[in-house]
Amino acid sequence: MKILVTGNTGYIGPVLGGRIKASNNNIKLIGYDTGFFLHCLTAVDCSPDLNYDVQYYGDIRKFDKTILNGVDVVIHLAAISNDPMGNNFSDVTDEINSKASEEIAKKSKEAGVKKFIFASSCSMYGSTDNNKKKESDSLNPLTAYAKSKVYMEKALEALSDNNFQATCLRYSTACGMTERLRLDLVLNDFVASALCTGNIEILSDGTPWRPLIDVQDMVRAIEWAIVRNNDCGGNFLAVNVGKNEWNYQVIDVANTVARMIPNTTVSINKNATSDKRSYQVDFSLYESLAPNHLPQVSLEQSIGELITGLNKMNFKDSDFRESEMMRLKVLQNYLNKNILNKKLYWVK
Repeated sequence: MKILVTGNTGYIGPVLGGRIKASNNNIKLIGYDTGFFLHCLTAVDCSPDLNYDVQYYGDIRKFDKTILNGVDVVIHLAAISNDPMGNNFSDVTDEINSKASEEIAKKSKEAGVKKFIFASSCSMYGSTDNNKKKESDSLNPLTAYAKSKVYMEKALEALSDNNFQATCLRYSTACGMTERLRLDLVLNDFVASALCTGNIEILSDGTPWRPLIDVQDMVRAIEWAIVRNNDCGGNFLAVNVGKNEWNYQVIDVANTVARMIPNTTVSINKNATSDKRSYQVDFSLYESLAPNHLPQVSLEQSIGELITGLNKMNFKDSDFRESEMMRLKVLQNYLNKNILNKKLYWVK
């Protein structure tokens, strides 16, 4: 089997490559990435990219369709990957996450790719009441990032047929340790802050709901999508990926981190504006379709692995929110040095 992973040198790709190769070394794994975060390695002894048999570097807005020759499965991770970046680069988010991603899906179908696996997001539910959102419920995307996920799901639904299976994995909020760690994720931020400062400052009132999923379990869902048959969800499937018990309020996440890291205090910014991104999610469909690939890494385990990984790095940067551990800061540094232009193309 030949698998192409777009966006493979980001947060998820290193874990994905290692897991796929460990489970089936006969798979030919191809990576395609623009390389924005190639240098952002954390707590590694050797490059995780060695799990990829072939590595291409390029912008998905200029994707060469010949790369798809002989490819059986496309795993599409490439994206402007969070709300802060989406808010700063809304036009580019539309170009990359929506239009260019749709073009890759079209080229994949034309090339005879059988399966297209898309990293979607539960953030498309936006602000909800206390009812857990099911896949059939209405969507309320509040940001450029979330809107792009809705766009791409609709595009894939239109393209899918019995010969082109599309699986949209609506992920919970990502967390956990990887070889390219991000600290612009809520749990990861809390752990880093507790270790460096002894304090967790919640930038909202603490009440918003978030479902969480460790990156290892995100990869577990991709492994399921690779082997999924059409009689298990149809030729197009959009499914919430997470666990019902792992819908948390932000304050509860902070308090759990504080319990695990001694002498940590938790403070709430009482002057913060209300965070409208609050949603609980129902994961019953995923549980019924993928009983052998359900999330296994608990909140406490994710915290423990983050503590171990950050300690291995001798991480002590109390000003980490201004560092390249934040994806937006990496892009801003490139722009300031004229390495990238405002459309996020490399300056040559």
